[in-house]
Amino acid sequence: MNEARKTVVIYGMNYAPEMAGVGRYTGEIAEHLASLGMDVTVVTTPPHYPDWRVSAGFSNRYSSQHEARLRILRCPLVLSRKMGGVRRLVAPLTFALTSAPVIVWQVIRRRPDVLFCVEPTLCTAPVALLAARIAGTRTVLHVQDLEVDAAFAVGHLWDRGWLKTIAFSFEKLVLPRFDKVVTISDRMAEKLLAKGVDNRRLSVVRNWVDLENIFPLEEPGDLRRSLGFADEDFVVLYAGTVGAKHGLRTLLMAAEALVDEPRVHFVIAGEGPLKAELEAQFGQLGNLRFLPFQPASRLNELLNMADLHVLPQERGVADLALPSKLGGMLASGKPILVNAEPGTELADFLGHEAVLVAPGDLKAMVGEIRRSAGRRQVEPSDGRLRRARLLSRPGALARIADLICWVGVLGVFA
Repeated sequence: MNEARKTVVIYGMNYAPEMAGVGRYTGEIAEHLASLGMDVTVVTTPPHYPDWRVSAGFSNRYSSQHEARLRILRCPLVLSRKMGGVRRLVAPLTFALTSAPVIVWQVIRRRPDVLFCVEPTLCTAPVALLAARIAGTRTVLHVQDLEVDAAFAVGHLWDRGWLKTIAFSFEKLVLPRFDKVVTISDRMAEKLLAKGVDNRRLSVVRNWVDLENIFPLEEPGDLRRSLGFADEDFVVLYAGTVGAKHGLRTLLMAAEALVDEPRVHFVIAGEGPLKAELEAQFGQLGNLRFLPFQPASRLNELLNMADLHVLPQERGVADLALPSKLGGMLASGKPILVNAEPGTELADFLGHEAVLVAPGDLKAMVGEIRRSAGRRQVEPSDGRLRRARLLSRPGALARIADLICWVGVLGVFA
């Protein structure tokens, strides 16, 4: 490994061992860079997502952990179980405050080749850019979520003209100042260009799936049997975060509409701020099960348990992030129903390998679930497996590592 490429500081609010969303990907990036011989320091929080409470075995205090070439520094943040609306801003803002002295010290002291920042959250960007400028460090921003757009789309921020002006002006101020911006979809890249990012500084690397551990099973597995599902039962599965932008209410209303269909069962496997509310409203349905997140060792069994995967979304968020759960759905080879409009990147990427239903269209969703149950597909789809291979883990991690190396050595337009 070239000496000029060996030191990286990663700065992000979410990190392993979080199982959902951004934290898992950032953790795998850090471990991959360390495996290449780079010295990697991560400045992050204690694991808290998607429950919005600190995970067992961790404390909401400053802490450090060292593993060979990987050093993890965790900073506290303010959390609330009710993280809807403006409360959602409290966690990233407090992390930006508590981590500011840590990131400044790490960057100025270590003078890394690259400071790799992760959005969400962009609240940390001003301090990160300042520290990098002082130290002469190149900067990379990994945009996993257009958090400002998403916050307005799902109602976390008030839809007021003055507030939008402030929020979008902040984005346009900080985004172009990163030496490199990496995002996860072409539509997100287009939006970043509109926010002032130079096309020469912009790259797309899609989120990945571990095809060595997620693949079609010949038999359903013990998990499906342990839940009491018979071979002839039709299982509709959502596995992921239970949050505001995920559009789960329509799916659960579909379960309510199909409660008299004896063969059709619904499973929601995950955690998140809306889970308790949705369990209270729909938990009495006899055809619906709520499960916690399953450990990595059972994830393949969980995904193969489905006869139909459902990827629900609220209207207006389809091009603001490419859902990370999509890779696992594809790798299982099972049929997929997606809430997306034609012409969105999600719809274009899936092509004919998924059934599209407009977000919020309950009647169409119920109809498609009925049709899928009536023509149950047993064999995995080659088309879905081919698309899963486009999201393979080794290729994506190698691409990110190459971008980091080239930015560290050559600078802005690597």
